[in-house]
Amino acid sequence: MAIVHWLGIAGVDESETPAARLWGRRLEWPMLCVALWIPFQWYLGESGSMSPLTERIAEWLVWLAFFSETVLLTALTKNKRRYLKHNWMNSLIIVGSIPLLWAYTPLAGLLRNLRLLLVLFTRMSRTIRKLLSYHQLGATLVVALITMLLSAVLVVRIDPSIGTVWDGMWWAWVTMSTVGYGDIVPSSPAGRVFGALLILFGVVLVSLLTANLSAFFVGADVQKIEREERDTGVMLQDIAARLERIERQLAEHRQGDRE
Repeated sequence: MAIVHWLGIAGVDESETPAARLWGRRLEWPMLCVALWIPFQWYLGESGSMSPLTERIAEWLVWLAFFSETVLLTALTKNKRRYLKHNWMNSLIIVGSIPLLWAYTPLAGLLRNLRLLLVLFTRMSRTIRKLLSYHQLGATLVVALITMLLSAVLVVRIDPSIGTVWDGMWWAWVTMSTVGYGDIVPSSPAGRVFGALLILFGVVLVSLLTANLSAFFVGADVQKIEREERDTGVMLQDIAARLERIERQLAEHRQGDRE
């Protein structure tokens, strides 16, 4: 069993009905937007910009969105027990975020933050895993991170105008991304040569990241078209089988009439 099943974030299985897979994809990003509303709502409530009644209504609407999604997908799946078992995190989010609990527990803020973290981890884990594994994008980001850390350490040793490693990390990242804010710049000849080499490497790295991201989104569209074609092929096969049965029954009926 995959680790996503143990973590309760498996989502709708590919062997499920076309309707369940379709609604699973449709609801992924809307539910993520609902989750991102949670800290914004907390800020409005803490700052007094939202009345307690409006905040309570918003809490119930958020909870109802999570509850409705789970009920809908459970109803659309053919193996409901497997779906609930492999997505137990959804049940945890629903039970742990009932708005009635906010009035009876001193850990309301903690529960809100826990709900946000659970939802972000649940909704984005699959997309992040696919994104990082596509065309070695994860490996490219690791190389960028290591390069940034090493460059930060080296430039502090090379150039006296960059005093701390933290400033070196900021300078290295800005330089690699070719943004160049200019708030931290090397002043020595050796530092400028090192910066020029880092800029060249950053151009290559940014090009790789851009190409990988573009390929990921284009590939997602291609996979969507392939899934739709596969579902259409299954439907056509089912229709063809039904027509064959009807023709066979008609032929048997005509033969019976002749006899």
